[in-house]
Amino acid sequence: MIEKDTIRLLRECDAGVKMGVNSIDEVMENVHSDELKKFLRECKYEHDKLNDEIKSLLAKYNDDGKSPAPIAAGMSWIKTNIKLAVDGSDATVADLITDGCNMGVKSLNRYLNQYKAADEVSKDITKRLINLEEKLAIDIRKFL
Repeated sequence: MIEKDTIRLLRECDAGVKMGVNSIDEVMENVHSDELKKFLRECKYEHDKLNDEIKSLLAKYNDDGKSPAPIAAGMSWIKTNIKLAVDGSDATVADLITDGCNMGVKSLNRYLNQYKAADEVSKDITKRLINLEEKLAIDIRKFL
């Protein structure tokens, strides 16, 4: 049970990290503020570092990980591009990223509760990813 829950939790983290990085990449060309760019770049860098850890752990279990759900990724892409086409301001970028962070925090906490038997290393990675998302949402509030 521990191994099964560990793999499942790591897969969800893998999908979450990929979704976060994709979201940052989608909005970056619309960012005007150097400070907002800095927050987004730093968060992306930290996501990439976590993703390396996740991939390494999943490889130990001979698992390829998980990509974000195509419907969720597609809906995110549509929402992002429509909102940015209407208003490409930093406030819109901050709003979109904050929504994404909040959804990520909610999902990751749900998976943390769902996969209680996961090992402590995987739970720690999940908590660090949650903290990254929460921190970014707080850091970019001033741009809303």
